Amino acid sequence: MNEIHDQIGEEGISAFVAAFYRRVKEDDLIGPMYPADDWEGSEKRLRDFLIYRCGGSQRYLEERGHPRLRMRHFPFPIGEAERDRWLKLMGEALDESEVPEPSREMLDAFFAQTADFMRNR
Repeated sequence: MNEIHDQIGEEGISAFVAAFYRRVKEDDLIGPMYPADDWEGSEKRLRDFLIYRCGGSQRYLEERGHPRLRMRHFPFPIGEAERDRWLKLMGEALDESEVPEPSREMLDAFFAQTADFMRNR
């Protein structure tokens, strides 16, 4: 995944995360799962996590420690519909941001695997 940071950098990751959150705010299924008073914090956490995961800054680890994704997401009911909607919105964000290959292929695979792993219903 380091290739993603090398190809699109923090700016590219930040762009598709912002495009994703614009969609989530308007979404009737997964939007309500996000804290209405902390949209900026939610966006920052995902952005920092992806920058770290893609080979960039270690800011996420320094501020939050190990990702523990399943534990952090367990309070939210995530079934197939929620997983599929998350993937749809992220796919649209990647399209809007014109993430190039091979980064797009790697991100699609990573998001599909991770989103399925987050299911808890």
